[in-house]
Formats: sequence, C-alpha cells, structure tokens
Amino acid sequence: MRIRHLAYVSLMALALAGCNDTLDTAAIDLSKVKNKVEQPLPSHILADMAKKGMDRNSAIMIRIFKEEGTMEILKANQNNRFEVIASYSICAWSGRLGPKVKEGDRQAPEGFYMLTPANLNPNSKYYLAINTGFPNRYDAANGRTGNNLMIHGACSSSGCYSMTDQQVLEIYAFARDAFKGGQKAVQLEAFPFRMTAENMWKHRLSPNIEFWKMLKVGYDNFEVTKRPPEVEVCEKKYVFNQQAGGPFNASGKCPVMTTPPALQMALATYDKQYQADYASATKKFDGMAWYDPSEAERKAVVAKQRKGHDIAYAPTGTALAAGKMVKVADLESMMSNQSGQQVARGGTVASPTTTASIRLATAAPNAAAPQAGSTMVAANIPANVPIPTANPMNPVVNPLAYAGNPAVETAQTEPPKKPPFWKFWAKSE
Repeated sequence: MRIRHLAYVSLMALALAGCNDTLDTAAIDLSKVKNKVEQPLPSHILADMAKKGMDRNSAIMIRIFKEEGTMEILKANQNNRFEVIASYSICAWSGRLGPKVKEGDRQAPEGFYMLTPANLNPNSKYYLAINTGFPNRYDAANGRTGNNLMIHGACSSSGCYSMTDQQVLEIYAFARDAFKGGQKAVQLEAFPFRMTAENMWKHRLSPNIEFWKMLKVGYDNFEVTKRPPEVEVCEKKYVFNQQAGGPFNASGKCPVMTTPPALQMALATYDKQYQADYASATKKFDGMAWYDPSEAERKAVVAKQRKGHDIAYAPTGTALAAGKMVKVADLESMMSNQSGQQVARGGTVASPTTTASIRLATAAPNAAAPQAGSTMVAANIPANVPIPTANPMNPVVNPLAYAGNPAVETAQTEPPKKPPFWKFWAKSE
C-alpha cells in the first residue's frame, strides 16, 4: 500500500510539473474571461509583487531555458534589480537544442530579442501571441531566415514557444502592464539551458558550443548586474554592455569598445568562481557528455508517462527528461545512427553532434571553457548557415503592424536605440 501511495504522489507531482504552473492559473475559467487583453494578473502574483517591492507597472524581462522547458518572467524591484516573479513550464516547443537557422527547420529561436508593444497580438488564432522579433539584427547578419515565431497559446508548436491559453493570458498581462508603465521594449533572452559551468561542460561537444559561449557572455552580464544587458551586434556577433566610440553595424567592423570598470571587476570575480566550477565538472563528468534528445524522443517519454494515467503533460516534454549523460565513445555512434535514420525518412538533421565536433573537443577539452569576463566571443557559424555576400539590411518595418492589422502575425523591427534606464553604469548606486 505504501508503494502504491508513493507512486500516486509521484504521478501527481509530475502532473503539476506539466503545462500548469500554479493552482491559481489552472483555476482560471477562460470561458468567463470577458476581455482577455485587459485580464488582470491573478491576486497571488500581485501580492507577491508587493512583498518583493515591485510596482505593478514596473519593467519586465523574459528568460527561456529550452532544456528544462521553462519560461521565466522577471520584474524590476525598487532597487531596479530584476528577479523572478513567475515561472512557467513551456507546453510545447519543436526541434531540439540549438538556434533557428532557416525557415522550415522547426527550431525555436535562441538569442536576445527586444519586444515592443507592436509585438503584442491580441487577435492571434492561438488565443494571444507575442512575436519574438526573429530574425533580429544578429540573425539577419548571419543569413538566418524564418518568420511568425511566437510566444503563444494553444499548446502547439512549430518553431514557436507555445504555452497553455491560461499561461499566455498571464504572460501577455505582464507585458501589457509594463508597457503601460512606460517600458519601451522588453528583453527576451532565449537560452538552450541555464549556462552554468556544469551545463557548459555537458554540452561541450555540441556543434553549437561556440554560439552558446557567445550567448553566455550576455547571460553572465545579467547574473552580475541583475539587469538586462544592453545588446549590440557588430562583425556578425553579439556584444554586451559596451561603451563604444562609434556606431554599431551588424555586419561591419566593431567600433572601439570598453567595458565599464565596475562591471569588468564584477565579471572577473564571477568568472573566477565559474572556472573553479568548470574544473569540478571536468572531474565529475570525465569521459562523459550529454546526449541531446530529438523531438521524437521527448514526445516518446511523454507518451510513456501518460500511458494508463489521466494526467495532463506538456506534449513535447523536456530535454532533461529524455536526454542523458553517456560515454563520449558512445555518443558518436548514437548521433550517427540517429542522423542516418532521420535522413532515410527524408528529414533533415537539426544541429546534431557530429563526428568532427566530438573528435575536436575530445582532443582539446579545456578549449570548451568560455571566459565569462570577455566582452565578445566569436560565433561558430554551422556549415548549413548561408553567409550573405553583402551587408544585410536590418529588418524593414512591416506596414501591416499589429496596431493597424492585429490579425497579422509577422516579425517586428527592434525599437530605436537609446540609453536604457537599466544601464549598469548610468548612475552611482
């Protein structure tokens, strides 16, 4: 009886870890929501804001972690530091870890995106939607293609981050209130995983590792300042929190840049601990690496969990549940077999771990450790990414913006550049 009871408790825990993030959210009866665009945030969230010293209309940012299937809303407190106010289990995301490269690859974007009020779509066919703004300046400079990539409801995805309708109702409300409070743009940070030393070691053999090292610089800047980093693009790379002697051009040469001294010192301290943690991970997982599961494998784990149980689960599951640590010697054959089967079915391989990447990383494992204090890390452009021969133009403002035609779901341009209020060195603390 005790074993049966424990099994029941475990299944209930899994259910709560699925699409529904809180009991309060799960209790929302959408049929009784009279105006979804103006639906207020739940009382428990407003109470939590008050406890944390946050104004209802203060600025927000959004962070996504694909591997664990989590979306976080962070909000500015009275000290202008951002902390998590709500966390949601992503209901569905397609593809596997790695950035979106081209239209039709089913990959969800990874990178830094700025969301303006024009990105909100109140009339989405997926209940409510927020356009991620893909492709941004970095994506365009690197020839990446795709559009209509959203955070939306309906729990169904092909390159988007899909939530339940109840979840997107809250996420939309967070953004709406922040814009009403005067925020000009909300920063969306989409990461493959939490960029800890252990995770960076586990994924060191991925062909995306150089791209992820570049994202990690922005990740580290937030961890140090607790404020969204100022993001620029030059030489087809992201750069963060840089004081520059000239304008930035996404494909052009970077201007002379300097990191504010206080930030530089803080990053150096952060990096010292990171390097110690990376060394520990190297010893802990010597000869091992992470096997990143395919979308089909994630779905198979979900199907197995649901079998015989009337419980709601996120339909595409999480990479943490379906992936595993394996011996490096076994990883090559696993990925080779999977790639061969996928190609045989007429499909394409989305950022697989390749034989070449395994041999390269195995030959020089320490080269995978990024430096947190560096201001810019060279991006690794996968072989299947087309490189434009001329400087690509920034995305053009689409005349069919939501303000004029809210039924249209199309990518928006980023807002005009100006010093953000969260700039780390803008004032003495």
